[in-house]
Amino acid sequence: MKDIKYEEAVRQLEKIVDKMESGELDIDSMAAQLKKAQELVKLCKDKLKRTDADIQKLLEKE
Repeated sequence: MKDIKYEEAVRQLEKIVDKMESGELDIDSMAAQLKKAQELVKLCKDKLKRTDADIQKLLEKE
């Protein structure tokens, strides 16, 4: 899952939220989707932190 782009991770999270809000998921599916959502959120946070660190380094060089 680490190869997934930020935008795709966000799209997948939005789909999971839509399914949860619409009641499409049974309890077993919901548990699996929550786990996937948790992984996607972590991936997005990590990518944002890395990007922020890269930007800070660039700004410090100026």
